[in-house]
Amino acid sequence: MQIFDYLASGLEWLLQYFVGLTGNHGIAIILLTIAIRLVLYPLFASQTRSMAVMKELQPEMMALQEKYKNNPQEYQRRAMELYKKYNMNPFGGCLPMLVQLPVLWALFRVLRSFPFGDEPFLWVSGGLGQPDPYYILPVLSAVTTYAQMMHSNPDPSQKTMMMVMPAMIGWVSIRFPAGLVLYWVTSNLFSMLQQYIISGGEQGRAEEG
Repeated sequence: MQIFDYLASGLEWLLQYFVGLTGNHGIAIILLTIAIRLVLYPLFASQTRSMAVMKELQPEMMALQEKYKNNPQEYQRRAMELYKKYNMNPFGGCLPMLVQLPVLWALFRVLRSFPFGDEPFLWVSGGLGQPDPYYILPVLSAVTTYAQMMHSNPDPSQKTMMMVMPAMIGWVSIRFPAGLVLYWVTSNLFSMLQQYIISGGEQGRAEEG
């Protein structure tokens, strides 16, 4: 699709710019990741707030499910009334994520094919175009994915997913270029920082109110 081509070309140009600015591919990837997270911040903030509201509504939703378990039509009607009462769009947490996907997919394509060469970065001596020989970045990708999921949605009912997803991310990261995994780790860390800022701001406004 052309949109991916345009996005990939733009992201590759920006990455090249940061490489020229810093003279280091690893630092360039970190700066590119932060730039992308800042541009997508409004969408991310909207998604985070929607998920927070859904978490607050969960006890009431579970009560409705139990009360109308034999009457799905009435459950749907009552659920929509609940969403309307709290001015909540049930798809509010999904839509921003879907909008972000083209950007993330285009960046994935760029980092998989980017000519990193053999420039070392930290412990990765063979260049960021090769997998991490010591598996440090794959381990960090799994750990930060788990931490990010716990921070954004500490729901006990999702316990299995919170164990399987990070393990899967860590496993596939073993085969990915180190530069791509560095992006993922940086993105997770910056995402948690953004969530902390958003949560702190919401809590502050709630206390003032």
